[in-house]
Amino acid sequence: MLAPRSRREFLRAGGLALGGLTAADVLAHRAAAGTTGSDNAVILFYQWGGPSQLETYDLKTSAPSEYRSLFRPIATNVPGLEICEHFPRQAKIADKFTLIRSLHHEINIHNDAAIEVLTGKRPSKLDPTSSAKSEHPDFAMVANRVLGAHPRAMPRHVTIPSQFHMTRPTYLGAQYTPFAAGDPAAEKYAPPHLQLTGRLESEDLAQRRELVAQLDRLRRDLDLGEAMRGTDEFRRQAFEMLASPRVADAFDIAREDDAVRDRYGRHTWGQACLLARRLVEAGTSVVTIYSNTPKSGPEYTNWDDHADNAGQPGHFAEYMARRLPFMDEALATLIEDVFERGLDRRVMIVVVGEFGRTPRIAYRSVTGSTGRDHWPQAYSALISGGGLRTGQVIGATNAKSEYPTERPLTPQDLLATVYRHLGIDPQRSLVDFSGRPVPILGSGQVIDELV
Repeated sequence: MLAPRSRREFLRAGGLALGGLTAADVLAHRAAAGTTGSDNAVILFYQWGGPSQLETYDLKTSAPSEYRSLFRPIATNVPGLEICEHFPRQAKIADKFTLIRSLHHEINIHNDAAIEVLTGKRPSKLDPTSSAKSEHPDFAMVANRVLGAHPRAMPRHVTIPSQFHMTRPTYLGAQYTPFAAGDPAAEKYAPPHLQLTGRLESEDLAQRRELVAQLDRLRRDLDLGEAMRGTDEFRRQAFEMLASPRVADAFDIAREDDAVRDRYGRHTWGQACLLARRLVEAGTSVVTIYSNTPKSGPEYTNWDDHADNAGQPGHFAEYMARRLPFMDEALATLIEDVFERGLDRRVMIVVVGEFGRTPRIAYRSVTGSTGRDHWPQAYSALISGGGLRTGQVIGATNAKSEYPTERPLTPQDLLATVYRHLGIDPQRSLVDFSGRPVPILGSGQVIDELV
């Protein structure tokens, strides 16, 4: 019989609670999915806050001073392609990625814009307080639902370090909430809820299985029998994931050589990219990296570079100059690693935020601060791997980066390309709360230049 403390540990490790979800509940949706999908994977480096296109991938050095990019461009190994001076490592591997400079939409509110970018669905009502939650699941949750149970017990969708606060699984069910891995840069890192993974002895597992059986019998006594039907296979998968050395090894970032960890960077973004590579290599289908700040501390701000919240007082370029090298280190290493390991056809890397920043620089006379505000009319993205065409630029904006002048593209076009890579038909329908079919993606076309 389990001791009280052991019982609590087992419950915590499997996420068990009478009023909540068991580990098997998280897997139960896979019966309806009916497919294990392809082995392809996507890593999304999501830049929460909306990065400035003019200081990263779409520099405008000839624009009037109140619009002009504040960093100088540097040449890359692709003739004619220039990027920000704070991206020297990316400049050396530009042949391994494609820049899209013509993304656009119409929403300038953080949460609502992020919802459209991540779900492909415009919110039915905008929330100016930027506290909206999605009405539809995001692309990673959809992939989790459609691809079905992983044949090697790996989680289909992992988010690092935490879940996106603006999207939710909605009508798919709470079991499609991603596995939040925590911050892999933390000292003595261990992912939440999996601290016991791979360390349970067979006797412990047998005891835990009996505990689950007891809880299941109680739930049946509470007239939940219908919901419990057909769960034997899901129970098996749940225990496989809990005890799987493959899962434990994938999350055990300490197994990497110090030189590799140093190459990625000993900060949240660097170690998140390293963990993402380990996870997709082991079989996870989608890893979303919530890129907020690379380190803690007032000197490290996120991508929301207004004049009045990029640090007071301050010039947003100072904060970006501090932040961008962390991104360059982490992202360049991830791209190099994916190609060096022969994963470049299977793994697609996407770098994007919810929008760009205003072409005109804002100035706050009270604090003397400068910044750029929200600008969904034009923003950029980086795409690498996935067997896609690289070493190119798709689209262009006008001289001030105000709007696309060539090949305007939408978030839906980008998501259609992501779904294609994952082997998911975006015209397939899922069923909402009312029982009505809802297309995974109502609009959007695969970006031909990439494929």
